[in-house]
Amino acid sequence: MLHIKNNIATGVAMAVLFMAPVACATTHPAASKTAAPAASSKAAAPAAAPSAEMGDNSPEAIKMRSGSGNPVAGKDKSQLCQGCHGEEGISIEGMAPKLAGQYAGYIEKEIHDFQSGNRIHEIMSAVAQTVNDDDLVDIAAYFASRPKMKGDGHTNEIGEKLFLHGDMSRMMVACVNCHGVDGKGKAPDNPVFPVIGGQHKDYVRGQLINFRSGDRGNSPGGVMNIITQKLTDQEIDALADYVSGR
Repeated sequence: MLHIKNNIATGVAMAVLFMAPVACATTHPAASKTAAPAASSKAAAPAAAPSAEMGDNSPEAIKMRSGSGNPVAGKDKSQLCQGCHGEEGISIEGMAPKLAGQYAGYIEKEIHDFQSGNRIHEIMSAVAQTVNDDDLVDIAAYFASRPKMKGDGHTNEIGEKLFLHGDMSRMMVACVNCHGVDGKGKAPDNPVFPVIGGQHKDYVRGQLINFRSGDRGNSPGGVMNIITQKLTDQEIDALADYVSGR
């Protein structure tokens, strides 16, 4: 019975992996269907798609990932945040995550989770209580508007294989399916899964361990708790090492 339950849980996780980005995309007005003009002999020009290069720091991509907030106002409002996360969202301390180029929607979601207790941290749980929603959207927009975090280019063979291909013998879906090429995200307008490429190795490793132990459980559908159960300590270290170099 246990293996049947595990297979069911894994199936749910895979559904979340592949459906969450789609669900997010359907919330945008552009996704609604409209009838083509009957009298026109010319096909309508297709809408511009998000850049295929998720490391793109073009004005269009930055605007999409920054959400509705005001980055200029957010810079002033984020003075306290900058003490740990860096003025440009590039932190020095390995356990303080980089926020540069992170999706505004993801930052907002994590702060709300700290406020509600759905995610717990000895510092952030307290700091989050001091931020109201109006300021939060501006702070998140500011960090999202910074050039995306970037690693030094080093790689890790084990981590690369898991990230790009997963291990279907263990029903482990590849990380790239949710986090995008080089961990830079699936699309500028899809904040469901965070940018992780170029993040500190220590931070990534710590969060994977927290998901595996159950100390953290706020990923969509608990998918990260399910996936990390299948990872060994060596694999977690290898993945964190690979991701940090992207």
